[in-house]
Amino acid sequence: MLRLPAFPALRRCADRWAVSPRAMDVVAAASAFGLMVLDVPGLARADNSLTGVTATLVLAAGAATLVLRRRAPWVPFVVALFLMGWLHELTMIQFALYSLGRFRGRRVAVLATLLYVAAAYALFNLPGWPAKHGETLSEFLGLVVPIGALAAGVGIAAYRQDLVLALQIQRNEAAARQAVQEERISVGRDVHDLVGRELTVLAVRAEVLAVRARGDAHQKDFEELADTARRAHHMLNETLVRRADSDAATPGLEGLAALAEESERMGSPVELTVAEEAKALSPLRQTAVHRVVRECLTNAAKHAPGLPVTVTITVEGRDLRVEVRNPLPGTPPDRAPVSTGTGLFSMEERVASMGGSLHARREHGAYAVTALLPTGFGH
Repeated sequence: MLRLPAFPALRRCADRWAVSPRAMDVVAAASAFGLMVLDVPGLARADNSLTGVTATLVLAAGAATLVLRRRAPWVPFVVALFLMGWLHELTMIQFALYSLGRFRGRRVAVLATLLYVAAAYALFNLPGWPAKHGETLSEFLGLVVPIGALAAGVGIAAYRQDLVLALQIQRNEAAARQAVQEERISVGRDVHDLVGRELTVLAVRAEVLAVRARGDAHQKDFEELADTARRAHHMLNETLVRRADSDAATPGLEGLAALAEESERMGSPVELTVAEEAKALSPLRQTAVHRVVRECLTNAAKHAPGLPVTVTITVEGRDLRVEVRNPLPGTPPDRAPVSTGTGLFSMEERVASMGGSLHARREHGAYAVTALLPTGFGH
């Protein structure tokens, strides 16, 4: 047995159809027919070949061509000229000119308007032109020209509005694509920062274990593990050379202790000093400090493994001072450290975006990174 769809489904279908372009075309056709049918009694009297019924059918057929106004707007235009010449009906031409302006633009609408005026003028000079449409040339022009110009002008305005709307939609889509791209970059940034750091820890720890296991059967395994971590880090760096910033998952000053503990596990003891006043910083500034310290500790583990690192965070007037210092190794590491070369740039960009400055330098046998950021406390 055939089951009819539920009423809610029918209602949703009707709602979707009501806002569809096809529905608007049907409404336009029905509106034109409703206006023209008012002239049926007069048309039947003026033309003995038509009755009320046949005149209604002719007008209905003419109005029905407006359903094609999007795909073929010239069809209702030609039909409108035919109705104007046969029945002197001017209602249909208004809908046709509007449709040409709306769906084909200004040039087509202007051309169609000129054709309409020329055809109407030719009909005006033939016998049988109704007096209600102008007995003199000035009356004719005063009626016919404004009808066509107004209809075409409204259509052109609607066409331009459609273009503006389409442009806005394109902009919204571009903004959405940009947001997706930024999110992908953000994910890449997190992957580089988090996974890259873990790979560095793995490589350093594996090398330390390889040294401790020298002469042992597992020495080769530890060395292979360190090489694997380095290769993975290289691949990560090649994939993510340019990095974006993402602060959502980065802790503030409370996460510095964990960074220090992790650095100590890598063989580089950290002396961490944080001024009590610094804990009142905004989360955004604390995130910037955490990023700077984390990058500095990672660089120290790469370039000066096993050497102590001093991290000092103090408040000096309106500025927050972050200084990370580590001794330079007497000899370079046995293996060249894996690095993208963008860590310092990333730190400088982050600090500068908050109105601060960052300096990295070698002095007195040590490497020091100093960042100054406005505290934003206010005085």
